[in-house]
Amino acid sequence: MASPDPVPSSIFTRAGLEGLRARIATLSPASKPVWGKMDVAQMLAHCRVPIRVALGELKLPRSLFGKLVGWMARGGALGPKPFGRGLPTSAEFVVKDARDFAKEREGLLEVLTLMSRAGPSGITKDPHPFFGRLTPAEWDTLQWKHVDHHLRQFGA
Repeated sequence: MASPDPVPSSIFTRAGLEGLRARIATLSPASKPVWGKMDVAQMLAHCRVPIRVALGELKLPRSLFGKLVGWMARGGALGPKPFGRGLPTSAEFVVKDARDFAKEREGLLEVLTLMSRAGPSGITKDPHPFFGRLTPAEWDTLQWKHVDHHLRQFGA
């Protein structure tokens, strides 16, 4: 018996984008996290920020810590395993203020669609603020895994 097809894990593919969109559609303002401190609207806002970096809309400098150890963490971040719980995040990605669920959901869907339509040629040539130089495929993997991580955080 053949094993089932793997879950599409690319924002650049229609199946990958639609899979994320379908999971986002299952969220509601009442969705509660399985772990972590963010509420669902904050999580949606948080997920937009790194995608904006990948698209070159938001430019962040390389952190000293990233320059020193980012290369070591890169393999795990880009590998096949999902992100674990409790990973640190950059201060620029932290969302603590109250957010409007509908607005943040629409905003996340919008940047995901922008990234999908832009494809590999639309990805920034700037280095990632922590991991350094990434190929468009690596940016794609990183963004998909990040959104997946937070959707799992909310049971989606």
